[in-house]
Amino acid sequence: MSDNNKGNGASRRSFLRGAAAAGAGAFAAGAARAETPDPLITQVQPWAQGFGDGVDETPYGLPIRFEGDVIRRNVEWLTADTISSINFTPIHALDGTITPQGCAFERHHSGAIELKKEDYRLMINGLVDTPLVFSYADLERFPRENHVYFCECAANTGMEWAGAQLNGAQFTHGMIHNMEYTGVPLRTLLEEAGLDTAGDLKDKWVFVEGADASSNGRSIPMEKALDDVLVAFKANGEALRKEHGYPVRLVVPGWEGNMWIKWIRRIEVTDTPVESREETSKYTDTMEDGTSRKWTWAMDAKSVVTSPSPQAPITHGTGPLVITGLAWSGRGAITRVDVSRDGGKTWETARLAKPGEKMALTRFYLDTDWDGSEMMLQSRAMDDTGYVQPTKTQLREVRGLNSIYHNNCIQTWLVRSNGEAENVEVS
Repeated sequence: MSDNNKGNGASRRSFLRGAAAAGAGAFAAGAARAETPDPLITQVQPWAQGFGDGVDETPYGLPIRFEGDVIRRNVEWLTADTISSINFTPIHALDGTITPQGCAFERHHSGAIELKKEDYRLMINGLVDTPLVFSYADLERFPRENHVYFCECAANTGMEWAGAQLNGAQFTHGMIHNMEYTGVPLRTLLEEAGLDTAGDLKDKWVFVEGADASSNGRSIPMEKALDDVLVAFKANGEALRKEHGYPVRLVVPGWEGNMWIKWIRRIEVTDTPVESREETSKYTDTMEDGTSRKWTWAMDAKSVVTSPSPQAPITHGTGPLVITGLAWSGRGAITRVDVSRDGGKTWETARLAKPGEKMALTRFYLDTDWDGSEMMLQSRAMDDTGYVQPTKTQLREVRGLNSIYHNNCIQTWLVRSNGEAENVEVS
């Protein structure tokens, strides 16, 4: 795939010069209107005429009411009931990479349960030397680690497979979050139980299930279980939220979110995969001929422009514009993101906010000037394995039109001259 990396019209330095010039113009225009004083500057406002809230007004801090629109949302017609459903992270309204727990998407198969720490138990059984049961307090005594990982539902962007469907980055790509998880490596607990009984580990598996009514059991190859899987009890420094598996969940870096079992209660070492409902009738990729791929666990490199986008239109008019979005890969770290303003005809390399991290979200920016022309905005991610995010046509050539899961195609927003944007398909 060839690139036409024509300049974005401004280096960072010239962009700043342009922004300064634009600012000077705005100042000049404002000075011309200075005959009418701005009361927000010249008059003492209500918030400066008295005391604000005391330090104990909100013992657990909440977002200010002016940001009340930054919330998770569901799509009512997507599922029959919210008990077994999903809502979406407002990625269009966030910046940086860390997702606040209160904004991180939810996916439930039988609803979010309440389970006290004191009532929590985790059993390890099967082909182990000594079957064990851990309490929450037991887990806290093991050496712990901290890692930032993204969790993406396999169905993220799934509705877009057949064409442009949902008008907003929150709805097309919002089945994802990125948090700092704290917990105990799964290998530590497996080694505590002993794996000599299992014999040769290269063909062994673990079957994990949750304490909720659905249990959502999934089989994981032993190689992955002993690599980077985490039994986590904190996220972003605080206890997990109920909807994210409080008090303990599994973290399976880079792999589809349905394997990140919440309220995890049992880990069984087995010599074969269990092939449960959630790994046979669901979470498989159906091909053009009707056959289905199994074990498509890893989430391939993907990206999306979050602003401008349908829920984050351009409201400031022409001039300096920050185009921003997110990129990620379940196979490694993001090394580069390109942005196109003309539907993929030409590409410009975006600026990464910091070097990409393995299995974590990467923020990218393209600092540019907008002249009011229509744009067909796209982003294209590349990871350190050399993988390049494909177009939808490229995916369809391999998988046809029957798939739902693992849609990592390039997304297109049509940005109109008035700054409004909509979801369109450019294959």
